[in-house]
Amino acid sequence: MYIDTSIFKAYDIRGIYPDNLNEDLAEKVGRAYSHLLRKEIKDKDINIVVGNDMRLSSPSLKERLILGLTASGINVVDVGLVTTPTFYFSVGYYGYDGGIQVSASHNPKEYNGFKLVRKNAYPVGGDTGLYEMRDMIIKNDFKDNEHEGKIEKKGGVVEEEVRVQSKGIDISKIKQFKIVADSGNGMGALDLNAVFGTLHCDLQRQYFELDGTFPNHVPDPLKEENLEWLKNAVIEKKADLGIATDGDGDRWFFVDEKGETVPQPILRGLMAQIELKDNPGATVCYDIRPGKITKEMIEEVGGKASVTKVGHSLIKKQMLEEGAIFGGESSGHYFYKLPYGTFEAPIILLLKFLKHISEQGKPVSEIIFPYKKYFHSGEINSEVADKDAKMKLIEEIHSDGTISKLDGISIEFEDYWFNVRSSNTESLLRFQVEAKTEKLMKEKRDEILKLIRSN
Repeated sequence: MYIDTSIFKAYDIRGIYPDNLNEDLAEKVGRAYSHLLRKEIKDKDINIVVGNDMRLSSPSLKERLILGLTASGINVVDVGLVTTPTFYFSVGYYGYDGGIQVSASHNPKEYNGFKLVRKNAYPVGGDTGLYEMRDMIIKNDFKDNEHEGKIEKKGGVVEEEVRVQSKGIDISKIKQFKIVADSGNGMGALDLNAVFGTLHCDLQRQYFELDGTFPNHVPDPLKEENLEWLKNAVIEKKADLGIATDGDGDRWFFVDEKGETVPQPILRGLMAQIELKDNPGATVCYDIRPGKITKEMIEEVGGKASVTKVGHSLIKKQMLEEGAIFGGESSGHYFYKLPYGTFEAPIILLLKFLKHISEQGKPVSEIIFPYKKYFHSGEINSEVADKDAKMKLIEEIHSDGTISKLDGISIEFEDYWFNVRSSNTESLLRFQVEAKTEKLMKEKRDEILKLIRSN
């Protein structure tokens, strides 16, 4: 069997079904993951969670994945159709040894994949087992276990997730907001329905039908074009807030009552301040992509700001190493330190955000306005033949700035700052710039893009 090794990414396994990711591979993933865990967990039965999203290929991939796991002696708890955060919750809260979620996140309909975790939903990334699994699969050196694993089905997980994660949050203080939500026919609809079932808000649902063909738009709210319907609906319905979730429900975006996206750096800073009220002086992690207001908002209330590389698994790793209470990624991932793991918990994010804006007693746009101090280009991708040479050139030309090489290259000047980093899987450079004025941001955006795209 030919294996396209490009499907093994830094954070997960992802490819096009059935071209380079199919049922045969799913079974091998189950076997390789079993071998990985068996090397680490001795002298006990191993119990893991398997869940899936609504993509058309997910049921058959999950079936063969489970076959590979049970043939290797692993017991499987099948939690069915769940968001990725609910999958993480089920692994961590119930104390299982790990798990695999069948999902391709926000990718278009032809994709599918696998997200893998260990105990406490700790991610299995490229350097922490995924590439080792890749090598096992290439060698195809597997043996069935003498004892076949058992399969158990477990339902009602999202309801318990809402119950557990609502504890300590006084939801009675949340006002009866009118809220428009767009789940893009993705898994976020399940979590939205579950959490709003406990609130007195007027939830206006759009594209809540689970449909792996994504008939309305790709469920990727990071791209502004995928928020157009939501923005228009918020204005037309005179709603207080709009919510958009991505394909597997682990990234959430908010739109204010004027139909404008709440900038992730501001939302991240606001949610960090909420956590720091109960945890004075604690550490908050956030990724290196430009978003200076986050650092300022953390430090404004006495928190310790800790910058990380880009990638949910890398942020979680640093949060655990530094004991951080909260983390946020520019792409819409929000991580909480919980008694049963550190991972995305958008239910907590939503409830605390709604409680906060209820207590503020003013529209969302007014709450965030004081923090709109900087102007941001958004992420711009460019195809580049020699990425390393181009990065070196950028560094040489901007050598008079303050330079960081934590992830790609970040260069800071007094009035503007930017990051350029290489894609892990494509011949792309990803670029973002932020500045104190819109005019300067546009000037530097065009100037640096011209440099990146020059021959």
